[in-house]
Amino acid sequence: MEPPLHDEHVGALREALDAAGYLLEGVAEALGRTGHSALARNETTPGLRATKGGSPVETLTRLWALQAPVDARDLDAALPGLTGPLEAAGMLQRVGSVVRALVDIRPYADDDHDWWVVSDLTPGLDGTPNRVPADHVLGISSASTSLAQLTVRRPVERALDLGTGCGVQALHLATHADRVVATDVNPRALRMAHLTAGLNGVPLDLRQGSLFDPVAGEEFDLVVSNPPFVVSPGTGDLLTYRDSGLAGDEMVRRVVAGAAACLRPGGVAQVLANWVHAAGEPWEERVGGWVAATGCDAWVVQREVADVAQYVELWLRDAGLDREPAYTQRYDAWATWFDHEGIEGVGFGWLALRRSGREAPLVRLEPWPYEVEQPLGPEIAAWERRTELLAQLADDQVLSVRWRIRPDVQQESIGPPGAPDPERIVLRQQRGMRRARQVDTVGAALAGASDGDLSAGQILAAVASLLELPPQPPGDQAELVRSLVAEGFLVP
Repeated sequence: MEPPLHDEHVGALREALDAAGYLLEGVAEALGRTGHSALARNETTPGLRATKGGSPVETLTRLWALQAPVDARDLDAALPGLTGPLEAAGMLQRVGSVVRALVDIRPYADDDHDWWVVSDLTPGLDGTPNRVPADHVLGISSASTSLAQLTVRRPVERALDLGTGCGVQALHLATHADRVVATDVNPRALRMAHLTAGLNGVPLDLRQGSLFDPVAGEEFDLVVSNPPFVVSPGTGDLLTYRDSGLAGDEMVRRVVAGAAACLRPGGVAQVLANWVHAAGEPWEERVGGWVAATGCDAWVVQREVADVAQYVELWLRDAGLDREPAYTQRYDAWATWFDHEGIEGVGFGWLALRRSGREAPLVRLEPWPYEVEQPLGPEIAAWERRTELLAQLADDQVLSVRWRIRPDVQQESIGPPGAPDPERIVLRQQRGMRRARQVDTVGAALAGASDGDLSAGQILAAVASLLELPPQPPGDQAELVRSLVAEGFLVP
């Protein structure tokens, strides 16, 4: 991608892509259901069979999404006057009458916006080798879409995308932030993020540097990061998009500490992460120590745990090393390092931090391998609100609030058919985290009667009278209410 594409050609390319219908829906329609599903598995044959018509959207889909050679005349029709400039910029290669893509331009969208993202080509299509250079710029990935769905979307003044890569998070941030700063240690990534921003008419403040060096002394309302979090010795052949050069999970610890340090009061940081499961050290203690040092409220969720063998296999395949003669030696060396460090597994998950300014921050760490509803951004925003509210309420105030059961909560009664009383009562959320919580008769009655008419204290008093229960200490009553509020079952 040298020299860069001129601004006039960037604008013309944006218009041509739009005119061709090279958008997410247009590509999906061109590929068809079978071709689209196959491409998600890195198989292009069904898509190539479906895109032989020569229309502009089919030509561009073959060129970029399917990474196939296209006829120069078809491409000139789809991108009038742009084949030459794109070739001069190192984005296309023409040999005779055939043109191939050297970088990827891929449609991307959310509910309200259509975008294009510039990155390196997808490696490993159709079973081909997937080795990539150290400065490879990853395109749209499951990790980037997960972080986008996790991010709280509210208007902010300043937002930071730490380790922007091709610029996916920055596009989202620009929809609700007045100013977006995007950083990366990889100059090639910044060049691609610059073109991504230009194609979409999005102003970005792009800066090169490691970790928080490019924004030293600055504060932000929102920080997001999908850092190079792979847990390894930090030596050998490193891929910039996933390997930090730091051993173990030290990179994630530094990202957590630095993100918290550059938050404005009330600001939020959201980070995707891997962390070590070390022998004799619960992961909650390890990660909990990181967040405790920040002084922020925190919600940490572990989505899954890989044993060391699964983990090594995953990332060796990702680097294309599973087809090389030295595969077993690399595997053994990595596994030996895990043994030496006492690492028994690696957790995958995310952290949300909020600079609340409290002397005693509220921290929640939990494993959650169950199905959730995306996007989770609204759920994290709700966590912020209820955490702030509970911190402000004394026990008597908690009991005086007229809470409501969240509309999506349903009650399940479990027991033998015809039994007068259920063996278990479960409250189950249908949205967001989709939590399930077992409650007793009092908890179920409190949830069922919480419609905003009576306070929690009034409901609990009525339930105790009805069931002829001995009086409960106000602290115990308040703790029941707090737990239901903290998990999102009751809302004010």
